[in-house]
Amino acid sequence: MNNQQPSEPKEFVGNLKNGIWLFGISSWLFGITDRSIASFADGYLSALDLTQLFTAATFFVAWLFLKPTTNP
Repeated sequence: MNNQQPSEPKEFVGNLKNGIWLFGISSWLFGITDRSIASFADGYLSALDLTQLFTAATFFVAWLFLKPTTNP
């Protein structure tokens, strides 16, 4: 019984990390989609629009590399 107690908090923390990471992915995708729609709504892309899209895409790729690892 004592062996199960220490693994439960680790399992909870691991699930929490994965949940936050998945929520971050959906948030970044929503943000990139929102910026894309706002950028193309007026019919042309400005330098500011391109900068915002590039920055959001860069942070999204960085977020993908922050995927939590699973330790057995």
